Amino acid sequence: MTEAKLAEVCGVDGKTVNRWIVNPARVPRARHRWAACEALGEEEATLWPTAVRSALRTGPDREVVQVFPYRSAAPASLWRSLITKARHELVFAGYTNYFLWLEQANLAGALRRKALAGCRVRFLIGDPDSSVTQAREAEEGVPLTLSTRIAVTMSELQRLRGVGNVEGRFETGHVSLSVFRFDDEMIVTPILARRVGHDSPMMHLRRAQDDGMFDRFAEHVEELWGRGRDIWEEAPRGQA
Repeated sequence: MTEAKLAEVCGVDGKTVNRWIVNPARVPRARHRWAACEALGEEEATLWPTAVRSALRTGPDREVVQVFPYRSAAPASLWRSLITKARHELVFAGYTNYFLWLEQANLAGALRRKALAGCRVRFLIGDPDSSVTQAREAEEGVPLTLSTRIAVTMSELQRLRGVGNVEGRFETGHVSLSVFRFDDEMIVTPILARRVGHDSPMMHLRRAQDDGMFDRFAEHVEELWGRGRDIWEEAPRGQA
């Protein structure tokens, strides 16, 4: 890739990219590093190891890989990479999970392959008929309502109905906290007041200890999963 092209992708001028190359000690801003990593298909530790070393942690916060002030600021490639690498456990505990079907090409096909290879795939979805959903819709006040976004996910999941290892349940306890698990990695998004998911902050976690942040969020999801009801228990086959 040329310097000019990388500069365009990262939103900087060509001289800035040239300085990154000729002076390895110069560390770009975080958003520019992420953009460059995505464009070049390389890990941050490869391109700017000093930035990674300076961020090394030894306490409980060592499970925090990176944070984003907005979920929409995270590269779509991060999600695809986490889904692709998972071998045993995929959990999508977003209230609607709507954005996944928009941002991840042929997600249903990828999940089908995962499930057939033995990976457990679970969706914890908000109950569209719940008063909790109605209250949150009124707070968000957006044309594309929670119920509509949930309906999109239900429609997509119909394509996976009957595939072994694919499960779904309705619950409402995660209306303000989305948790997505990929084996020992996780994305957590606390939903802020009057904000939709893509406007809320996001944490990328990697399990590194017992009873740490990762385990606490995983326990939260398992508790809600245990309370939930099967998304297909009342729907005739072929209908969401």
